[in-house]
Amino acid sequence: MALRNIVTEEDPILHKKSREIEEITPRIVKLIDDMAETMYYDNRGIGIAAVQVGVLRRAFVVDIGDEHGRLNFINPEITSREGEQRCSEGCLSVPGKSGEVMRPQKIHIRALDINGNPFEMDAEGLLADCICHEYDHLDGILFTDRAIPGTIEVVNAEQ
Repeated sequence: MALRNIVTEEDPILHKKSREIEEITPRIVKLIDDMAETMYYDNRGIGIAAVQVGVLRRAFVVDIGDEHGRLNFINPEITSREGEQRCSEGCLSVPGKSGEVMRPQKIHIRALDINGNPFEMDAEGLLADCICHEYDHLDGILFTDRAIPGTIEVVNAEQ
């Protein structure tokens, strides 16, 4: 595994739609493992999408530190959304900013795991928020695009 460079909001690739993964090759597995290592580096993130490391493929990793541990999603599809929650979000690709976004309280998602096996799961609360945030990346949407007006703040600004 290796750390990858994170693409930041100035790069137009973050606003492009990612392509489906047709075959899970060793190269794709390495990409996903590298993404996870990059996400975990210095405990900086709880989710990362392939586009955030410059690869326009429909894959992301999340780990919110709960009983689910690391979850790998390849070619995901959110099939249902229920309720609404106001979430405070940041992003590895938008360093130094946070904002409030309205997300579903509960979702149902289906995807392939890193071995190519299909799976489905329900998620709610923080896990649903994180999955929706990463899923948006696959369609070229940043949290700043969805932020409630007036809620974007500069955090950890360098002097």
